[in-house]
Amino acid sequence: MNRRMDRKIALVGGGGVRSPLVVFGVNEAMQDLGAAEMVLYDPDPARLRIMVDLGKAIVSRFGGELRLRGATSLEDTIEGADFVLNSIRIGGIAGRAADERVAIEHGYPGQETTGPAGIAMGLRTIPVAIEQARLVERLSPDAWLVNFTNPAGLITQAVSDHSKARIVGICDTPTELFHNIAHALGEPAHEVECDYVGLNHLGWVRSVRVRGEEVIDRLLASDGLLRQLYLAPLFDFDMIRTLRLIPTEYLFFYYERSRALENQRRQGGSRGAEIQRLNDDLLAALTSRLDAGDGNGAVDIYAAYLNQRSGSYMKLEAEGGSAFDQGVSLQGDPFRVATGYHRIAIDVMSALTGAKPARIVVNTRNRGAVPDLPHDDIVEIASDIGLDGIVPRPVDPLPDAVNGLVRSVKAYERAAIASVLDRRRLGARKAMLIHPAIGEWTPSAALLDGLLGHADDDGECLCHGPLRR
Repeated sequence: MNRRMDRKIALVGGGGVRSPLVVFGVNEAMQDLGAAEMVLYDPDPARLRIMVDLGKAIVSRFGGELRLRGATSLEDTIEGADFVLNSIRIGGIAGRAADERVAIEHGYPGQETTGPAGIAMGLRTIPVAIEQARLVERLSPDAWLVNFTNPAGLITQAVSDHSKARIVGICDTPTELFHNIAHALGEPAHEVECDYVGLNHLGWVRSVRVRGEEVIDRLLASDGLLRQLYLAPLFDFDMIRTLRLIPTEYLFFYYERSRALENQRRQGGSRGAEIQRLNDDLLAALTSRLDAGDGNGAVDIYAAYLNQRSGSYMKLEAEGGSAFDQGVSLQGDPFRVATGYHRIAIDVMSALTGAKPARIVVNTRNRGAVPDLPHDDIVEIASDIGLDGIVPRPVDPLPDAVNGLVRSVKAYERAAIASVLDRRRLGARKAMLIHPAIGEWTPSAALLDGLLGHADDDGECLCHGPLRR
């Protein structure tokens, strides 16, 4: 039984719009986490103030004794923490919207973690994430760094390779798919076991067992069941049946690139641009309510925002729809959903305290679990998590249909990390060449300029400081 009740949980990037959701989760799970205090940090003090005040309103509304405060420095945030959650976005949501717009203008789908926009996000974020991890290593060497920062697999790989921080990367995408499979089958989630393998935003389910019985053929045979696995119509069912693999939603940007781009062009924007508008509206409304002392009103506004954001997910890319269409918002309590951004964080941290050991899909070192990949590669895989330990569960070799794609993306990750550390523009172009969603050399020069800016005579570039050609 976990007895500690003095743990400090830090959130770097606390001005992000999902921070209050994590505050809710930590407050709700205080006993399992042994948490006493949560500290948020963000370089934008105005955003940080809003999210801390909203977090306090959430704690007050739902009950609990979690102490919550904002910090003015990374050092204050990290020092003495038992868990450091990292959820940063270099360039903010405006940067995401700009990256996605540039990708679309150059003939590629605009998506923040895959393709050109994902490369730009990774190049900007890698050096900052490594620097922050080394601060964790120095100030709280026993802490777990829980990485939300996207592209989560790439960032976890960079930090794992270039710091001594104990890191685990998390994403709610696999768990969300597992729950959708269970719901489609009409079975309790705890009775359904999915064999999952891959990388972050590049994973597949290849076996589904209900109380030990293999049922994937029943799932694949039914259009009605397959239709329930995704919020929007992403994949042709014949493709899924041919692969005999159920892809996570982000494979849409590999398997249906032309359709994604066509829908984005027809709609006239990207998900990032819509999120930017949603966030601007949210921050204005929250400021008004919080300044008026109406914490409950602010929480209601925030809940409506979460439902609109979640309900419209992938609608634009799959259908040319919009987050502002009528009827897209989900109904219900977004704080108490079975899966989601905050749930995966709480489950992983609760397991690491020893309070609730669990088997969870996380991003962690391979250590031989996926026989096709090197020992130190970060993979997204079911792992047994207990007191201060993460052990990936061995799986069968990658299916032929996806082996090359997985290996290519890992090669891209290695090239991208090296290009940042070596500060070589040609290295970044090499990463684009290797990336299976780009795979061309000549367009990479203009694409890189559009995303990250021209290098001037001194080699300065917006992406990551001085560059050598």
